[in-house]
Amino acid sequence: MILQDKVVIVSGIGPGLGQELAINAGREGAKVVLAARTRSFLDDVEAEVKKTGAETLVVPTDITKADQTANLVEQTVERFGRIDALINSAYSGGTFCSFEDADLDDWRKTMEVNFFGSLSLTQQVVPLMKKQGKGAIVNINTMVERKPLPMQGAYGSSKGALTVATRMLAKELGPYGIRVNSVAMGWMWGPPVEGHVKMAAKAQGISEEDVIADIVKDIPIGRIPDDSDCANAALFFASDLSAVVTGANLNCNGGEFMA
Repeated sequence: MILQDKVVIVSGIGPGLGQELAINAGREGAKVVLAARTRSFLDDVEAEVKKTGAETLVVPTDITKADQTANLVEQTVERFGRIDALINSAYSGGTFCSFEDADLDDWRKTMEVNFFGSLSLTQQVVPLMKKQGKGAIVNINTMVERKPLPMQGAYGSSKGALTVATRMLAKELGPYGIRVNSVAMGWMWGPPVEGHVKMAAKAQGISEEDVIADIVKDIPIGRIPDDSDCANAALFFASDLSAVVTGANLNCNGGEFMA
């Protein structure tokens, strides 16, 4: 198991990738700390993680609030004594609209979660990781900041800023044994995309199979990647298997975008 006995914080526990990150981390032997704003869903996911045999800790957290990110780190250290990896998965998709129609306050709110929120939580774990002489920070990113999609300017731009920050932090924190990487996710088969497929099919008056086929035509592996498989790519960066990798932004989209 690639995360045996490691303490891993996962922010943004939610339907889809967030819950798969937590569950798969548990399967790989980690002690899993689950963080998100909604307590009820956290409890549901915790129950699934516990089925893997993992130790867990639930800490409801709004990552845009510095006092709450500090509390998350404090509770983790009090319970487990260390933090080996932080996976920044919390995000806001922003409002889908053209730039001309956009309210820039919505862009600011999106940036507050995806960029500043992730950095706030990262800043909280760095001092401890420096003392440990080791740590891994994994930022969940998106293909959209590399392959722009209409109506997603706020989301893509905020994640683009996170891409640059990943490289800057990798440079600064590397001498302390702290690695910083990101994973650019594309389409992922899970509850969010399943919902999109249903809505698109209804709106366009076509079958769900036709919607999926239109997506898959651009994906070389011939299918929409499963969100659990995408979670595993992020967990690679949390593990010692990537001990000499930092500052990377891994494409995880079935080959839809290659660089």
